[in-house]
Amino acid sequence: MTTIRFFAAARAAVGVDETTTTATVLDDALAAVPAADAERWARLRERCSYLVDGVSTRDRATPLVDVGVVDVMPPFAGG
Repeated sequence: MTTIRFFAAARAAVGVDETTTTATVLDDALAAVPAADAERWARLRERCSYLVDGVSTRDRATPLVDVGVVDVMPPFAGG
């Protein structure tokens, strides 16, 4: 099981700090998140970067097999 943690605008769109998934690919895991604002979440996840067990990626085809944590990082102003 993989924990997905949401930060800043991603947390606001989803409505929770974190969730868990058994999906084996990042895009499947993100698509299955029951977001508080589904339309905003769909647009936002296209622009996010992701830390998969601490390794940065934008590739949503990244496998999640044996991954413990995914951090969802939306674009931040000023950095």
